[in-house]
Amino acid sequence: MDNNRSKYNKFIAVIVTAVSLLAVFIHVGNYTFFTLPSILFYAWHLMIGLVLIYLYYPLGAKMENKSAGLTILFRIIDWICIAVSVIVGCYVILNYDAYVSAMQNNQLTDTLFILGILITIVVLEAGRRVLGNVLPIIAIIAILYGLFGHMIPGLLGHKVYNLRRVLLSVFSDRGVYGTAVATSATNVYLFLLFAAYLNASGASKIFQDIAIALTGKKRGGPAKMAVVASAFFGTISGSCVANVVSTGAFTIPLMKRNGYKSRFSGAVEAVASTGGQIMPPIMGAAAFVLSNVAGIPYSEVCIAALLPALMYYVCLFKMVDLESVKHNLHGLPSEEVPDLKKSLARGIKLFVPVGVLLVMLIGFKTTAMKAAIWSTAAIIIMGFLDSKERMKPRDLITGAVAAGKSLCSVISACATAGLVVSMFSLTGLGLKVSNFIVQLGGNNLVLSLVLSMIVCAIMGMGLPTTAAYIVCATAIAPALTGLGLIPLAAHLFLLYFASISAITPPVAVASYAAAGIAEENPMRVGFTAVKIGLTGFILPFAFALNTDYITFGFNFQTLLTWACGYVICISLACALQGYVESKITIPERAGYLAVIALVISSNVLFSLIGIAVFAVLYGFRMLQAKKQRPVIA
Repeated sequence: MDNNRSKYNKFIAVIVTAVSLLAVFIHVGNYTFFTLPSILFYAWHLMIGLVLIYLYYPLGAKMENKSAGLTILFRIIDWICIAVSVIVGCYVILNYDAYVSAMQNNQLTDTLFILGILITIVVLEAGRRVLGNVLPIIAIIAILYGLFGHMIPGLLGHKVYNLRRVLLSVFSDRGVYGTAVATSATNVYLFLLFAAYLNASGASKIFQDIAIALTGKKRGGPAKMAVVASAFFGTISGSCVANVVSTGAFTIPLMKRNGYKSRFSGAVEAVASTGGQIMPPIMGAAAFVLSNVAGIPYSEVCIAALLPALMYYVCLFKMVDLESVKHNLHGLPSEEVPDLKKSLARGIKLFVPVGVLLVMLIGFKTTAMKAAIWSTAAIIIMGFLDSKERMKPRDLITGAVAAGKSLCSVISACATAGLVVSMFSLTGLGLKVSNFIVQLGGNNLVLSLVLSMIVCAIMGMGLPTTAAYIVCATAIAPALTGLGLIPLAAHLFLLYFASISAITPPVAVASYAAAGIAEENPMRVGFTAVKIGLTGFILPFAFALNTDYITFGFNFQTLLTWACGYVICISLACALQGYVESKITIPERAGYLAVIALVISSNVLFSLIGIAVFAVLYGFRMLQAKKQRPVIA
């Protein structure tokens, strides 16, 4: 029995490798050697993604002590799902002209009708296996709403749509081949490939060593190292849970050993890891969807997200620093801290590809796809040139397989969310929700932003960030732009709250993952994460109401905005922790909150007054601490 299982697993590994290499060929080839029509390309992408999901996530994988008969039955079901995915994909690929003609004429043939049912089933099942039950249930409810929503009286009702009309929407460029899957195919996969090869070249260990070398000896060094390491790793991961698991396995025990409480250690890692989804240059998959949905170049999204992301991490870093002041925690001993110069020298092979990415995106303004491909090529070249840790030919295959595995969570979220979006489009539900939010908010932008935040937080509790953002962008973004918010600010607002839900109880996936490593109650970690990550809840309102935080120029206003951003971060940390270099009074804490209220506005005079008040409050305590510091003879 064990021998048969071993042979089967080896067979699956071979198939996974072949499909992963095919994915590289299709996606890289499409932007270098050939160009496929959009729907044809998306069909390849979805087919490859579904096959990988059913290979990586077999039915009953979590069941122990399965009988031989049950194991065979589960495998048969898996291969039926794989076969259906391939049949649907190949039909669209081989009968592309007929498929496009049918969609353009809104006429679903009997064959397409059957294939539409099959693709809906395999997408729902793929979503269930990878993401759990919540998103597939929402998709099923959306489809049922499309079929039976005409029975609902009032605002939520719509005209009659039969099953054929619903499937026409689902099996089109408004559904499984819509914007979400298109983004996964065009942008996300290539950046997953970039991240996979970066990781294969030793990025996680090198970034970790650099983070320790930079912060390890300072007070509270292990926690600061967690912040820096997660920020570094977040630029190549974009997944908060992957970030927690990768860096947290090392940083959380180190923080606990250094004297930090378990709940605080887990919370620091959860908040730091969640920031990876909003940290340029490689943000989470949802940021690429944002670029497509809002029609904004990804390079502009990265530039706009830079200051808010830096503010997020600066505030977290200061929170950690003040926690070490509060508990008198010191850094690591010198023998545990790597040499910074050596760590940076090892990191050159990683910095060059990231530099290539930034230059191509921002300097040459190339498409994100070509920038990702050339940057990945730079990783491979630098890897083979590295004489000490040379990349091996098998690492090329390892990177391709890793990218394929990472694709599973993205494609399952995008394809399943595509079912929901198709029903929003067909029934007009998205516009109805937007109108409802505007009416409930009384045409007041601030109140509408608060309502949008609540909806995003609720959606994000049960959905991955990408799916939560897609649904919210479809339903809420029109309301916010209708109230005068610029599209970039509206979509970034929704992206932030879809991301920050990863640390928001009661369902906080990043906090839960960190709690497991910290061996602490998940809810305690979650609520602590909300406290130290509070800046993530404030920032979206800041740049929504004052777009200077996401629009830059070489002028005084930009300089003032960055200064105000720094003041906000330090003031918020001091107000929440109640410490600077020593414990501060309640009036001082209130003073810091007043500073935030002044500098967060777009009024130049208020901002300058706020900065002056901050300088007095903070400078007084720093000067006092300097005087009290013992003099060494």
